[in-house]
Amino acid sequence: MDKKLLNRSVQEYGENYYAHYFEQYKMYIESTERISDRRQNANNFFLTINTVLISAFGLSFQLKVLENLNWIKMILALLGLVICVIFWFLLRAYKQLNSGKFKVIHEIEQNLPLGLYDYEWELLEKGKNKKIYYPFSHIELLIPWVFGLFYFVLGVIFIV
Repeated sequence: MDKKLLNRSVQEYGENYYAHYFEQYKMYIESTERISDRRQNANNFFLTINTVLISAFGLSFQLKVLENLNWIKMILALLGLVICVIFWFLLRAYKQLNSGKFKVIHEIEQNLPLGLYDYEWELLEKGKNKKIYYPFSHIELLIPWVFGLFYFVLGVIFIV
């Protein structure tokens, strides 16, 4: 185990070493789950924003007042593209953070009786065999691209 992760030996720490070790492990697992919850909340937030923007586009086609105001639709398309870029970077950051957290979990599990997360990852062939497991984060990162393509096409339509 990396010396940076393991601060003290059993002898240096004292009699509560194993109890505290396991308690810290449980807390770390919980923090990883909270990151996943925050990631899901971010997904919901950006999906809602995109739904509102798409609804605004639909409404703009129905309102006669906005019929000749393509600049408003262009601004909506540009805003949609910016939101998609932010969405993609945020999802990527969550993916990177979770990858780091799971590396730490795998390190910690080297000193525990069972290496559950490491074993599960091995069974899933580390996401390399798409027939066994296709990582959710790969699919998730496509969503901002799909919305972004939609806004790009709409922007081109309003320019022409």
